[in-house]
Amino acid sequence: MVEAALLVAVAVAVDLIPFPKWPQGGSVSLCMIPIVFCAYRNGTKWGLASGFVLSCVQMVMGLSLPAAKTFGSVVICLLLDYILAFTVFGTANIFAKLCGKFKTAGYIVGALAAGALRFICSFLSGIVLWGEYAPEGVPVWLYSLTYNGSYMLPNTIIAAVVLGLLCSIIDPKTLKPRAKEHA
Repeated sequence: MVEAALLVAVAVAVDLIPFPKWPQGGSVSLCMIPIVFCAYRNGTKWGLASGFVLSCVQMVMGLSLPAAKTFGSVVICLLLDYILAFTVFGTANIFAKLCGKFKTAGYIVGALAAGALRFICSFLSGIVLWGEYAPEGVPVWLYSLTYNGSYMLPNTIIAAVVLGLLCSIIDPKTLKPRAKEHA
């Protein structure tokens, strides 16, 4: 539990690194890395719990609900932009296991899949809540795809690369140097 709390704290700390903020929210962030590492190290349950705690901290530190004009839209915003968006990081371990003995590839796949799930949350939120910000003549789905993709894609790629490198050097389960994989 202490380790998971420390990784959440690291996620919050790295999220404070100043990257440019997008006009309606979102930015490049490194907070995914510690939560996904927690999932690899301690399992899906702890990864999901850590992601959920991170979502709560994110809401406390900077809740933004400008598109939410009704109670229902507030609930949708809380779910898609915060609770589900950060909790899904904990699913990375499920996808990592799909690569079997190819551990490093699995860790990369897990990070990519968790990033894709977060993107889906943001994409749906963009369609349901943030469509009024789409430029005239641009379909809401296309606006959401490009807006959210413009920062979610770099987030996901950075996390996959960092986690792939980190987990190729040390085993997340034991924190010991990893032996070379054989193809």
